[in-house]
Formats: sequence, structure tokens, C-alpha cells
Amino acid sequence: MTSTGVEGLYTAIEETAGLLDVSPSPDKVRPILSTYDLDKVVVAFRVTTRGHQDLDCRFTALPADVNPYLYAVSKGIAEATDHPVGKLLEDVQEHIPVTAHGVDFGVVGGFKKTWTFLPVNDLQKLSKVAALPSMPRSLSENLDFYARYGLDDKNSMIGIDYPSRTVNVYFLQFPDACREPETVRAMLRDLGLPEPSEHQLALARQAVGIYTTLNWESSKIQRITFATMVPDVRALPDRITVDAQVEKFAKNVAYTYPGPLQGLYNVASYSGGEYFKLQTYYQLSEGSLEAKVLLGPAAGS
Repeated sequence: MTSTGVEGLYTAIEETAGLLDVSPSPDKVRPILSTYDLDKVVVAFRVTTRGHQDLDCRFTALPADVNPYLYAVSKGIAEATDHPVGKLLEDVQEHIPVTAHGVDFGVVGGFKKTWTFLPVNDLQKLSKVAALPSMPRSLSENLDFYARYGLDDKNSMIGIDYPSRTVNVYFLQFPDACREPETVRAMLRDLGLPEPSEHQLALARQAVGIYTTLNWESSKIQRITFATMVPDVRALPDRITVDAQVEKFAKNVAYTYPGPLQGLYNVASYSGGEYFKLQTYYQLSEGSLEAKVLLGPAAGS
């Protein structure tokens, strides 16, 4: 792992955003970079085919015993709110075992999300997660959907989007059947979402993770996303037809560790159809879960 420091990372953000014709806001980005110990975090960039108005930057491997949202509020890089979204992470930490956190910010829009990692050897039951006081009722109202596909005891992470007031629940170690085209079609049909494309079905076959998106305003599950690992992001456009700007991003985005550029390529289904997200890892912290998974045992040496 190579430490970049505030100035080095800010330069990398400028160059990465430039691939998408996005201009970072120094007033938004620099205070965020100054808030965290950049030597100890995993840094990732993410671009989506659903608009290129911003570039997301993610820090993970943050300590489990700190509430990253309240910490961000105390540092003036996130806004406090009376909405239940502002209390949800406190409820998670009080009732659910936590191993680490992450945060997500737009280089234009500023602080956006928190990510809370749950123990991979103790995946959580959704009934327990759904019972959290601040959790959207839409989760408890859809427990039968998750049980139908064997996801109800596979919760691995919880993501909270503060500006959008949405929640993501993530699943690992799910049944192999969830990758099969017939099951994917059935899942989308149950959620009232459009028929999946062949491209989406092909990616779902390789999925290492599944997550759904919910909010406090609707009883419905808003989105379902299948996440696939990409061992060499540079080769992605040669294997899969991707958006032209995503291809430019994949072939030029920088990173700091040895070996090929690692990443995740996700396909999301929502009421308007489907879109794709490419996440690349810029910096991998020694000993982090991401480094162990992506680079193997040598990552900690």
C-alpha cells in the first residue's frame, strides 16, 4: 500500500474526475480529506452510467467503535438531520455487531453515505435488522421476499445515504440459485421491476454480492443490484460492452498498489430499467478486508 497524503489524493481525485469531465469542489473535498487518517483507509472511486455529474470517492476500513456520520457532523462535513436516517447508524451500532465502517462523498456534492460492515462469519438475520427503531418499515414489510430467495440470514453490510434518505442492505454467501437467470427474472418480477437484459443476466451469474435499496416513503424495495468482482479493470471493456465514458475511466484511472487494478462492476435494476456502476480501488490499506479479498495473502506483507 502506498500512502498518498492529502495533496496526493486530491491530485488523484482531480485527475480521475477529469476523465468524466467533472470538476471537483475544493471547498467540499479538502475538508473531507483532512478529516481522516489517509494512511489507514481503503480508497475507492466509483462511476455510474446513470449520469456523470459527480464522481464518488469512498473511504473504508474505518474503526468500528466510531459513528462515522456523527463524526462527520461534528467535523462540519455532513449536515445534522431530525429525519430517522440520522439515527439509524446509532441503532445499528447499539443492536448489531459491527466490524468496520466506510464513508462515501461526491467530489462535487460532498458527504453522502456511510457503510457499516457486519461480521462475515456471523451474517445477520434480517428480522433483527428490520426491528431497529429507525429502520424503514419497508424492510420488515418485505421479509417474505428475502426469505423466498434465501437472503433473510445473509446480511453482511448496511449502507445509509443521507441526502437521498435511502438504505442499502447487502448480502453475501447467498444460495447459488440467486445467480441463475430464472431466479433473477423471478426476483425482478416479484419487485415489479422490468425484465432483465441478457447483459444483466450474464453479470448476475458472476455476482459475489446482492443488495437492495429501500426508503422511508414507500413500502416497496426500490432497487436490486448484483455486484461482480473485476480482477483486472483495464481488461473490463475488452470483455463487456460498457458506456464510452466508463471505458475511458476503466482504462485510465490511477491506483497505488502492485498488480492489476482491482474493482467491482455492478448492475442495478430499478423502475426505469437498469444501469451499471464501476468501482475501482485506488489505495488498499494493509490488513483490510478489501486487501485480503482482492490481493490475497501477499496484501498484508
